[in-house]
Amino acid sequence: MRLNLCYIQQKLNSMIIKAQEEKPTYMDFLANSLRMEAELRESHTRELRVKMSRIPPKHDLDEYDYNFVSGLSERQIKELRQLAWMEQAFNLILMGPSGTGKTYIAAGLIYEAIKVGKKAYMFTMEEVITCLRTKDISAAALQTYRKILNANLLAIDDIMLFPVKKEDSAAFFNLINTLHEKVSIIITTNKSPTEWAETLDDEVLASALLDRLLYKCEVVKLSGNSYRMENRKTIFKQEKETGQVSSKTT
Repeated sequence: MRLNLCYIQQKLNSMIIKAQEEKPTYMDFLANSLRMEAELRESHTRELRVKMSRIPPKHDLDEYDYNFVSGLSERQIKELRQLAWMEQAFNLILMGPSGTGKTYIAAGLIYEAIKVGKKAYMFTMEEVITCLRTKDISAAALQTYRKILNANLLAIDDIMLFPVKKEDSAAFFNLINTLHEKVSIIITTNKSPTEWAETLDDEVLASALLDRLLYKCEVVKLSGNSYRMENRKTIFKQEKETGQVSSKTT
């Protein structure tokens, strides 16, 4: 079809059968058909953007457990989900021990941005470093780098988790400097900013990096027990609950 109304084309037979039963006016039939086409296109585009964003499967902030982790209230989460801070290129640093929901919150905000049509992506720091290191020799890495530069919202997960080589530290700083006040950045980390210099092995560079990130930034300190450890899955869950242990050995 010249207008590329692919969803109408796919569902035309069922639409005609339904129209024969309900007998809408020609105008209503046309309006309903075009509304369905638009809604399915938007849904498909959103699904593609979610897939490209690389967020984990669990990212729905409607399911966030406010009783498990302290550091963000329901009101604050609601305010973050409204994304007004993105319009001013504010950054967000989520800091706390492993399992306190940093990645979950970051992924949820990426998803919220995608829902309103923003370009939003999530990478680990290791993935960002690899991209910067190989973008001049890899077409895939160059494509990822261009996505990062054109993003509206970028989440970098597990920043400073591993030591970073000096040349990689400089490349990472240059990226943050390029994005500064243009792209909102969400950082998740289990290290305080004062520990970043040790990871980067360069106090001056760490200070310059923090200067860019913290200029317009909300720092959220999360605390609590690890959600994963509290909800740990086991192979022998049933045996553990009933206290029965098999006497058979192999």
